[in-house]
Amino acid sequence: MFFEELEYKGKSIPQTILGYGPFMAELYYGHRSRLYLDDLYNDPQNASEVIIESYNHGVRAINLVNNSNLLKAYDLAEDAGCKMKVIATIGKSDVDYLNPNYEVAKEVDWDEDIELFSSYDCPLMLVDEFITDGYDWKLTSKILNTINDSGSLSGIVTAFPSKTSDLLPDNLDMNLFDFFMIPYNNLSYMMDISAFNASQRQEFIDKIMKLNKKIIATRILAAGVLKPKEAFTFYQNVDFVDAICMGVAKVEEAREDFSLLKEY
Repeated sequence: MFFEELEYKGKSIPQTILGYGPFMAELYYGHRSRLYLDDLYNDPQNASEVIIESYNHGVRAINLVNNSNLLKAYDLAEDAGCKMKVIATIGKSDVDYLNPNYEVAKEVDWDEDIELFSSYDCPLMLVDEFITDGYDWKLTSKILNTINDSGSLSGIVTAFPSKTSDLLPDNLDMNLFDFFMIPYNNLSYMMDISAFNASQRQEFIDKIMKLNKKIIATRILAAGVLKPKEAFTFYQNVDFVDAICMGVAKVEEAREDFSLLKEY
């Protein structure tokens, strides 16, 4: 499951993407964020070993942002023979995930990010969720146009898949982008849905499918709340998702999680 490549508009997108969350010590990991800060963010060599182990178990893409520590970790992995496709998130800022200031997020130097990742093997660039969810459609359109001009495919990321999906058709030229990255797990954790029974889940899926975009699911492990086996079992019955993006924080996790994923 998810170990093939999606061929789209002349580009190859691996269906399993290594997420950057643990490497960036994102605050939504709670108390583990402090551990990830010391073990991964401040230790690019250690982070590179996790990337390499993921590669050794079949992962051929990584989600990167313009951050010197993260890029150093990837460069070290690449020097060791780990050649991955880069799925770039454009416009990542230092905005607090738990208390976001969307106006500050809009001030990020996103055009520098596009220029940087144009030098990588980067088939796809995604507009960061804090820009998307700020609902400044003019800015989002400008970034998407610039990505398209760079030669990469483009997409957007959201932390509010239900609300954003409702707003998109009336506010953004849907021809500007092809990919939509959304959080999706069987707990509706870190999603803007209070409950997730069978009928609500189908209503959500129908809404997403009407957008007619390639879907990348993230936070499939619910930021570590779900065990991999539980998450992967759920995804056996998910057919509207084209690719997944998931983070691992240790070499052992990479070995165990991606080996298990191959069994589904």
